[in-house]
Amino acid sequence: MNIMYKVLTIFAASAALVLGFASCNKNGEVEEEENNPYKKLELSSKSAEFVQEGNTFSFNFIEKINASTDKDYIISPLSMQFLLGMILDGARGETASEICSVLGYGAGEVSEVNEYCLSMLRQLPSMDKKTTLNIANAIFVDDGWPLLDSYKSIVGQYYNAEVSNLDFSNGPASLKAINGWCNKQTNGMIPKVLDNVSTDMLAYLLNAMYFKSQWKEKFKKSATSDETFTNESGAKGKVKMMKQNKSLNYSENDIYKMVQMPYGNGVFSMYAFLPMDGYKLADVIASLKKSDWNMVRQRMFPCDVDLWLPKFETKFHIKLNDILSEMGMPLSFDSENADFKAMSDYALCLSFVQQDAVIRVDEEGTEAAVVSSAGVEKVTSVGPGDHVVFHADHPFLYLITEYSTGAILFAGRYSAN
Repeated sequence: MNIMYKVLTIFAASAALVLGFASCNKNGEVEEEENNPYKKLELSSKSAEFVQEGNTFSFNFIEKINASTDKDYIISPLSMQFLLGMILDGARGETASEICSVLGYGAGEVSEVNEYCLSMLRQLPSMDKKTTLNIANAIFVDDGWPLLDSYKSIVGQYYNAEVSNLDFSNGPASLKAINGWCNKQTNGMIPKVLDNVSTDMLAYLLNAMYFKSQWKEKFKKSATSDETFTNESGAKGKVKMMKQNKSLNYSENDIYKMVQMPYGNGVFSMYAFLPMDGYKLADVIASLKKSDWNMVRQRMFPCDVDLWLPKFETKFHIKLNDILSEMGMPLSFDSENADFKAMSDYALCLSFVQQDAVIRVDEEGTEAAVVSSAGVEKVTSVGPGDHVVFHADHPFLYLITEYSTGAILFAGRYSAN
């Protein structure tokens, strides 16, 4: 902790400390690489406004997931936004208002959600030549139970969603088609999201995202070694720890240390948050939830960071019915009161919403994939230069974000569990 106190002392007279941080900042500048320049997302004023609300949704989502499991997790708030956007287009009345509220929009602002998702879908995949980012949407419908043409038009226009008819009574063939789509869109990282296909379902809605990128500053494999990792219960174990000493954006406060690890040309980054002594990940998330995420990022300064980061792989599956209901959209799961008649005359309610995700982090970079899926039931009757230490040898939170907006693509916890 002596290093922390040294940093705090050095920056005590600065404006950053007035704000409660011994922090680090790039002043909004990102280095450009030849033939792979940094790009900034171009958003309408309303979409740019929603990025902030979307980040609020992200931290609410992360907080709920973190509290729901004691296992390591990897989730995608952005993928869930795409899926909920497609669900929202099929909703009416109070059901739609609840989904809008959960996403951070006002009631009736469905077109704004669509425009935001379209902007992200069009721009994100081509922003960094050293990053592969694929985003795909699909809807598989039980043949003979049609979606409205108006709904198919909207999800086609704003989400580029493939709409396919399958015979759900032929369960094995339908299952093969749906899981095969997931396998293809995630480059084999998520080969299966469903165990069976039910004739009770009108449609399965899916968003898939695949991310692969190189660190801007790769770790040397020769520096990786076995190190002790202590989880929140105090149990100790060994992990493969990657190590490097680089100039990276860094900040710290009383609750956590924070370091930014850019990929490629700097469009995408991983942020890692390491709790200070006496605090846990729940405290970090609570602090981030009540903070302005852009301000948190702007309070970072380049520092010489002695960085330790575990080499790891995490797979995670979670059903989200209860979590989304608690966040404010219970009507969507209510078979008596849900209104999805903008999707189909035969749409009843959401049967399930879930996420399946996986991430691999090593010396070269990061590979991650997610599939967000939902089943819709059918109606069957009608201080610069200072040396700091960031040793991730206990549980930490991480986010993978787009730089100019702070939009959170993936979020996870690592605790070696």
